[in-house]
Amino acid sequence: MVADKENVATASSAVEGEATSKKAAKKQAKEALKAAKKAESKAANMAANGEEAGDAVDVSAGRYGSTGLIQSKEKFEERKFVSVNELSQPEYRDQVVWVRGRVHTSRAKGKQCFLVLRQQSSTVQCILAVNERVSKQMVKFSGNVSKESIIDVQAKVVTVPNKIESCTEQTIELCIEQLFVVSLAKPQLPLQIEDASRPENADDPEGLNIRVNQDTRLDNRILDLRTPANQAIFRLEAGVCRLFRDILTAKGFTEIHTPKIISAASEGGANVFTVSYFKESAYLAQSPQLYKQMAIAADFDKVYTVGAVFRAEDSNTHRHLTEFVGLDLEMAFKYHYHEVLHTIADTFTGIFKGLRDNYSREIEAVNQQFKAEPFKFLEPPLILEFAEGVKMLREAGIETGDEEDLSTPNEKLLGRLVKAKYDTDFYVLDKFPLAIRPFYTMPDPNNPIYSNSYDMFMRGEEIISGAQRIHDPDFLVERAKHHGIGRCRIISLFSNLNLS
Repeated sequence: MVADKENVATASSAVEGEATSKKAAKKQAKEALKAAKKAESKAANMAANGEEAGDAVDVSAGRYGSTGLIQSKEKFEERKFVSVNELSQPEYRDQVVWVRGRVHTSRAKGKQCFLVLRQQSSTVQCILAVNERVSKQMVKFSGNVSKESIIDVQAKVVTVPNKIESCTEQTIELCIEQLFVVSLAKPQLPLQIEDASRPENADDPEGLNIRVNQDTRLDNRILDLRTPANQAIFRLEAGVCRLFRDILTAKGFTEIHTPKIISAASEGGANVFTVSYFKESAYLAQSPQLYKQMAIAADFDKVYTVGAVFRAEDSNTHRHLTEFVGLDLEMAFKYHYHEVLHTIADTFTGIFKGLRDNYSREIEAVNQQFKAEPFKFLEPPLILEFAEGVKMLREAGIETGDEEDLSTPNEKLLGRLVKAKYDTDFYVLDKFPLAIRPFYTMPDPNNPIYSNSYDMFMRGEEIISGAQRIHDPDFLVERAKHHGIGRCRIISLFSNLNLS
């Protein structure tokens, strides 16, 4: 009986095992059919998109992606980065280099992706194309990197047969081999760099009427400063200061640094900012004039300074600035104030030449957005006497007196007349009438109507005034009395000049 029970149990287990095996086999067959349909569907989609079956394997794995958070963990010293504006140099042709920049524009289509990489104000075209080292996945990833993101690329510098007009580097392009996102920008930005960079051509009927408002620019100044024109403007400003320093240093000048918080208004008048100075009041310097004069009286002979100047001028014009960077010089001369005049005029000429020869790319970048005629100047600079300028205005139909100061419209008109006659945008107007100059200006020894003073102009705009100052105390007192200047003011002047 026991044996029979065992036989029954064994038979029952065999039946259950067979049923389980059939069920498992049926499940496996169902899963296999599902997998086959999925693979067939994927293959159909790949064929529709023009992809090969081999694309499923990413041959570019590890050659693209995100660098992640930079925590100074690795140095990557083997990566030698090249500036975009240096890529056109012959030594980089057909070489593989590393470049870091921002994604200016990107366009992906099929198996190719075109990027424009921007570094400061320089741009270069980059291309990715599917090949044995670049996968479809890498191309797709690159095309999805948002504008203004910072990326590192390893690429080969290739010469192109036709100039790439849309980039500053027009003779080469980069064939990307590796691409890594260093800092990913948000897909939606408050302004687009290409919109903020559009030329100011309001009269162009075919131009895109897309403008970025001033408040949007100022609220997002970091983005606005990335435009090629703004980048170039700041570099040109730095270039002017560098050239100013280099030229004057070569002429034997010493740079000095003067106070910007002072105890009294440096040039008088109401256009001064008052600030709280502990328990007293102080003023922001309107000019470094007094300190320059003190340096000359202290036997420095030739000095210059580059620094902030403050003027409380409540006028909304381009000729009134509450704060600006002043380039000032002061020098002693031997016998004739033209020694100073020629020094200043030659300094301007040197700056113009330096900008023309060394900053042509920046000038072109500004000109792309703000159209302007090339600046012209003569060497040596043109020097006109005030009487000759008045004569030119009268010949043009403008009535003005011999001892009358030039109005702003007349200054601009004279600039155009000088440009037409002498083909220069820069000139010096010398020998101004004594009646329209400060009391401390030295009179012309040959004609008491005029003075040893001058203005310099760029395109009809006065940019600097200068004069020989009366250095004899008795003569200065005589001129002060002639102008009705009080004794206290005269004593103050002597004290400031260290001449009392």
